[in-house]
Amino acid sequence: MLDYFGVISKGGYILWQKSFTQLMGSPIDELIKNVLIEERAGTDTFLKGNYALKWTFANEVDLVFVVVYQKILQLGYIDELLETVKKLFLDLFASSIAIDNGINCNYNSFDSAFAKLLQQLEEKHTKSRQRTPRKFEDTKKFESTLKGSQLGPGKANARKYTTLMKSVTNSRCQGNVKPTNMVDEDEISRNIQALKLQPSPRSTQRFKKGPQNSSKTSPNPANDDHAKRKKSQKQARVWEGQIARGEMEALDYSTSTPIDNDESVISNAAQLADPSHLGKKNKEGFYEVQDIEQEESDEELQEESLDASSKGRGDAFSFLKFVTGHRELNASTLDPALSDMKEHLIKKNVASGIAEHLCQSVRTNLMGKKIGSFSRVSTLVRDSMEEALRRILTPKTSLDILRDIEQAKTQNRPYSIAFIGVNGVGKSTNLSKVCFWLLQNNYKVLIAACDTFRSGAVEQLRVHARNLRALQTSGQGIVELFERGYGKDSAGIAKDAINYATLNKFDVVLIDTAGRMQDNEPLMRALSKLVSVNNPDKIIFVGEALVGNEAVDQLTKFNQSLKDFSGMQNPRHIDGMILTKFDTIDDKVGAALSMTYITGQPIYFVGTGQTYTDLKNLRVSHVVNSLLRK
Repeated sequence: MLDYFGVISKGGYILWQKSFTQLMGSPIDELIKNVLIEERAGTDTFLKGNYALKWTFANEVDLVFVVVYQKILQLGYIDELLETVKKLFLDLFASSIAIDNGINCNYNSFDSAFAKLLQQLEEKHTKSRQRTPRKFEDTKKFESTLKGSQLGPGKANARKYTTLMKSVTNSRCQGNVKPTNMVDEDEISRNIQALKLQPSPRSTQRFKKGPQNSSKTSPNPANDDHAKRKKSQKQARVWEGQIARGEMEALDYSTSTPIDNDESVISNAAQLADPSHLGKKNKEGFYEVQDIEQEESDEELQEESLDASSKGRGDAFSFLKFVTGHRELNASTLDPALSDMKEHLIKKNVASGIAEHLCQSVRTNLMGKKIGSFSRVSTLVRDSMEEALRRILTPKTSLDILRDIEQAKTQNRPYSIAFIGVNGVGKSTNLSKVCFWLLQNNYKVLIAACDTFRSGAVEQLRVHARNLRALQTSGQGIVELFERGYGKDSAGIAKDAINYATLNKFDVVLIDTAGRMQDNEPLMRALSKLVSVNNPDKIIFVGEALVGNEAVDQLTKFNQSLKDFSGMQNPRHIDGMILTKFDTIDDKVGAALSMTYITGQPIYFVGTGQTYTDLKNLRVSHVVNSLLRK
């Protein structure tokens, strides 16, 4: 039944394992990477391919017990097996594990004990599943038979029937059968005929509804004339989002050529770049945006002073801890502190489901640990939560987009970035901010106007391109807009833009897409087509920092749509996020945690204003401190 059982240290060292068959892929590595490292241990089961994995922690010795089995199997003894094996393993090898974490111990003697235990549990659950078949007289089908209908429904009547049949059989054997006690065939046929003539409840309901409907639709010439007049007065419906051809041509300004050398344009563009918010160049000469400002609260300063003063008294407290002993953490001591932590995270705009998963993961990691008698559980929970948050928010991939652009230049192709998201979050505005950042690094940028749905989208990008050209007074940075007007296929426009950029030696293509709600299937199919046809190097989701639980729904459905509608063997997914309106949330930065937890992808930038320089780097320490600050 099982495929694998192993005892692994939290450092990744396998103390003991038992393989029943060769595992396809690396499900244990995926469990460590996607669950244990990313603080998702609060879940019960992890599915990978054809396998289901379950585990339990022994936090007092930092061990993990893992079992792997086929996910199509319904094995009811897995939880009992994990707990029993954990108790038996710790009882047998407690002294060896305490010496050197059990690394140099020989566990071959545990094979026979595990095999015996597994056999006992399988036999126990096999016997519990075995059931004796019911008699026909105890089933509902018996009631539909002639003999069952004579006695009426219910098991009691079935028993009466059995008793009656026995008595009739005995009386027949004795020759004392009374024909009056038995129902004759003529009476049975009469009863059947009466049942056929009796109307069913459905037919009576239809019969009752018939006259009401007929009365409503009774023919009346006066009513017919009135209905015709009403019908002739009805005007054609104009559907939302659809305009006539004449109106579309009147609103299409794509053929007009704006004047870029106007002095008023340059003066207006100068107001969109705040010199105080400009970034700096690093040692390699690349322009980097500023980090978001982080303010230390009075509580943090007080904690630092307390930590500094407690260093001198460390020996005294360690002596007291040795004298007073330790206590073990259990559910009754952890649950109150974790409940307060969950409520605190939700107040910081973290999605409620993610806050629940985080607290469950922290609870699983702390359960069974021993702490000193003078240690506070709330402090231990906070420290464990801080470690979990840092582990989740730390990027798993490189954030250096400039390095990727340089690598694409060596391949003689443009580096493409697609900006996706829901309506009104600021995709076009933040695309222009990213373009300003790239222009400061002297790149040739082509903006592809693939939002052919929203009125004014092309004009908005044209204004941004004009302002960015006006601001680019020095350096080799060039920006150009590629557009084909409205009502065209966005995937085709993006493909033409990439081909145009390749022929004209552009370094970067920024693809602007139409805003769409995550439940709009036709628009999600169009987005998936754009991604499948053009395969951009980065797919960046632009989301608001104001959302809470909605962030989970948006990212989950965007990722799922890219997977379901792509038609590719290896479908793409969101590669990173940009959080907008970050200057409006104070310390309620829970959306950053929710988005990173759902996708496992990093946050590249945050938007903090309306000017082109209001693009900041988000540091992990800022998010963690803001989330844990009271």
